[in-house]
Formats: sequence, C-alpha cells, structure tokens
Amino acid sequence: MNFYLDALKKYAVFSGRSTRQEFWMFTLINLLISIAISVIATIIKVPIISSLYSLAVMLPAIGIGVRRLHDINKSGWWCLLPFVNIYFWCLPATEGENKFDDK
Repeated sequence: MNFYLDALKKYAVFSGRSTRQEFWMFTLINLLISIAISVIATIIKVPIISSLYSLAVMLPAIGIGVRRLHDINKSGWWCLLPFVNIYFWCLPATEGENKFDDK
C-alpha cells in the first residue's frame, strides 16, 4: 500500500525514477481499487463515482509511468505510444546513473 500512497504523494512529479516494483504495485493497487469502486458504483447506481476516481488518479498514473520510463533511460514522451510502453515497463532498470537522475 505504501507504493500506492507514495505515487499519490508525488502527484505531478515527472522527474526522477521509479522502480519496476513501485510502478507495478501502484498499477495493481489502482486496478483493485478501480474494480471495487466500479462494483460499489454499480450497486448504488451512481456510475459517476468511478469516473471521478479515474480522473483523480490520472495524473499520478502518468507521472509514475514517466518516472518508470526514466528508470530505463527513455524519455517520458514514450507514454504517447501505449503498446510500446507495456514492453518498456517490463524492462529492468538502467544500472548506475542515467540522464534522468535527479541532480
């Protein structure tokens, strides 16, 4: 749960690096919360709740995706190609320093 909260604390941070574990744990927890909210929204017949949650976590999700790309020494602009990202997000981190390290 700390990975999820850490990503939310870095709400609009697009610099630095995020580990593969941090990215995938955030993605997993976000998916589980989205499913739970969708089920609850369907039961109480207020579908706008799931849309509001998705809107609220959109910027942190983009931010952690960009930081994950920085971890493998790729530009954050690769986020514009979603199917390529799935491959990149699974790659191991660049060893040592890279051009996206915070200085």
